Amino acid sequence: MATMESPNHHAVEVAEENNIHEAPEIERKNSKNKEDEQRIISYRTAKRSGGWKWTFVLLANQALATLAFFGVGVNLVLFLTRVLGQNNADAANNVSKWTGTVYLFSLIGAFLSDSYWGCYLTCTIFQVIFVVGLVLLSLSSWLFLIKPKGCGDGKTNCTPSSIVGQIIFFLSIYMVALGYGGHQPTLATFGADQFDESKPKERSSKEAFFCYFYFALNFGSLFSNTVLVYYEDNGQWTIGFVAATGAALVGLVSFLMGSTGYRYSEPHGNPLPRVAQVFVAAFRKWEISPARAENLYELEGSESAIKGSRKILHSNDFEFLDKAATIIDKDLNAPKNPWNLCTVSQVEEAKCVLKLIPIWLCTIIYSVIFTQMASLFVEQGDVMDTNVGNFRLPAASMSVFDISSVLICTGIYRQILVPVAGKLSGNPKGLTELQRMGAGLVIGLLAMIAAGITEMERLKRVVPHQKKSTLSVMYQIPQYVLVGASEVFMYVGQLEFFNGQAPDGIKSFGSSLCMASISFGNYVSSLLVNMVMKVTAKGGGSRLDTRGSKYGTYGQILFPHCWVHSR
Repeated sequence: MATMESPNHHAVEVAEENNIHEAPEIERKNSKNKEDEQRIISYRTAKRSGGWKWTFVLLANQALATLAFFGVGVNLVLFLTRVLGQNNADAANNVSKWTGTVYLFSLIGAFLSDSYWGCYLTCTIFQVIFVVGLVLLSLSSWLFLIKPKGCGDGKTNCTPSSIVGQIIFFLSIYMVALGYGGHQPTLATFGADQFDESKPKERSSKEAFFCYFYFALNFGSLFSNTVLVYYEDNGQWTIGFVAATGAALVGLVSFLMGSTGYRYSEPHGNPLPRVAQVFVAAFRKWEISPARAENLYELEGSESAIKGSRKILHSNDFEFLDKAATIIDKDLNAPKNPWNLCTVSQVEEAKCVLKLIPIWLCTIIYSVIFTQMASLFVEQGDVMDTNVGNFRLPAASMSVFDISSVLICTGIYRQILVPVAGKLSGNPKGLTELQRMGAGLVIGLLAMIAAGITEMERLKRVVPHQKKSTLSVMYQIPQYVLVGASEVFMYVGQLEFFNGQAPDGIKSFGSSLCMASISFGNYVSSLLVNMVMKVTAKGGGSRLDTRGSKYGTYGQILFPHCWVHSR
């Protein structure tokens, strides 16, 4: 892994010195028209903007958007079973697919941000889609689905909904998925852009930003997992959806109000042709040997072939791709064609994508664990004793222990673990990103063990001929706390790692890999649920019955996968 991190960081530092500090002066000397002058002035103005003052606006935006999103997502599985009448297996699968789609849309947002729109415009457009989706969701539940009023509380059944109501409902929740998914990785990249890596103090602030970004995410979901979930669990679904809409609208307005203070970066053009050109050029020169590093093709001066990006120095990884930057006689006698000859920076960008993919694939199994809180953890809690004294605790609100764990562990990590580990290891970050991700996998493994033990105890106390168990829902606390602790290590580490390793031209793509991991984790979760249903079905039944032992079988499948990937 050291070979992956070192060349990229070194390349960024050297290119940073040549491109950020020297490029404006070079451009000023060579500028031939007022447009060049204006671009340079705008560039310098942007460098004076940003910083923590405006980053806090983005963190507040993140908290409000997350509040709105989880106001819909945290109880969605119960809405599908209680209001739309779906069975547990179908509801769990639909939630997994929906959540997976949310984070799959992050790739779309990242692509548009890196290629054409830039972070600011991308965030704005997807937030508007997010708000419109929430408005439609509120209207569909009020006008079509919640009939009679107060139904869907676990006691009063709702009347079968109309086709129109269901169409509007599913359209709205997938608009919410598109809006939130496209907004998330772009906002993370936009926040990181508010700090200048060429300054040591701001570089340190950028590293801290990802920790606070995930803190804001969980802080925002705290309200939706306590107050909103209580109203929704008691049949006041429309109130919960309207409150979520209000939070998203306030977040959008606050984001726009900070427009004059943000630091902006230009889009870098479509990366897909750039990466494809490297592979095509290398394939066309398959029979030749790659040239030495100093003889590979690169533009002269400080300007990179990738629009708005710093140059990337050559690395020795995937040397076969260096053929794309190897100059042959045909290249000398013909106009420059990127499908035949690529620059070193372009080749290194393609190499970086290849380096990130294996790490990203290893994170998917952890995301399978994470998705259980939105589906099977909630269904498990819903058939346990949810009474705490005279108060009935909604099963979905148990995720507050996950959120609290994240908030507490974030503080412990930043204030205690980083300084102590930094002194012991000599690394100012405390632990490397990969070490943190490994620790997150191990803690996630422990969370699944805790969930499996809880399930075995629940089954022992199932009331005959009823769904309910007499085991208190408080026994779920350890699994939620452990998942929260694992998130601090895994997802914060992922955000920092992928954003830091990605070149300038695909920064949002780097951030979106973390979200895409959650997406594929949801699809794998849905696949595993279907497998467990087929393997454990008895008497020809096909429902995932939380009274039976299928949840335990599901945990037994996840356990070995977690163990292998954490090693």
